[in-house]
Amino acid sequence: MTAGERPRGNGAEPAEPAGITFQGDDEDRVIAAQVVFGHKELFRLLVKRHEQAVYGMGMSFFRNAEDASDFTQEVFLKTFRNLSRFEGRSRFSTWLYKIAYNTAVNNISRKKDYHSLVEEEIVPDNDTPERELLRNVAREAVLEAITELPQRFRICVDLFFFYDRSYQEIEAITGYPVNTIKSHVFRAKKILREKLAGFAGYSKLGRGDAE
Repeated sequence: MTAGERPRGNGAEPAEPAGITFQGDDEDRVIAAQVVFGHKELFRLLVKRHEQAVYGMGMSFFRNAEDASDFTQEVFLKTFRNLSRFEGRSRFSTWLYKIAYNTAVNNISRKKDYHSLVEEEIVPDNDTPERELLRNVAREAVLEAITELPQRFRICVDLFFFYDRSYQEIEAITGYPVNTIKSHVFRAKKILREKLAGFAGYSKLGRGDAE
């Protein structure tokens, strides 16, 4: 299996369990359980749902497409081989990101630095001028915040803002204490709040803004 390529069965598209809509964290758990119970062809659905996020993490660590693709392949192979260890007590994606993070840290040279996703210019299709302006302001705010952080802590900000992880989930993924994570995220939120203050309807950042 190469990055971006879905695991295949015996040539036929696998049937999805009746009555299940494959959306959200609960469905990830259902799919994972089905794979463990023998429906290995369904693993392709987990790859499809999460490969872009894993690849993005790979690009942040390795900074080139070939290494990021190899990294993505390695992460999903490890995930497939260890899927029976997923107990469903956390989001599947959090468990997956922990595998990805540990794989990256173990593989990357100490001479290489982690680069936040915010340093990449990503322009969504059909973006309105207002949304583009807002996105650029938010990007500048997060970028300003992460430049003040040690390289090893920058992923905490990425996981919070771009991967929608809670403080506890970031702790589970990286092993950093929650209070350390909160302090770094709080700095980014403070800068973002200040930069968004002039935008109508964006007076609050949300996701624990009062913290």
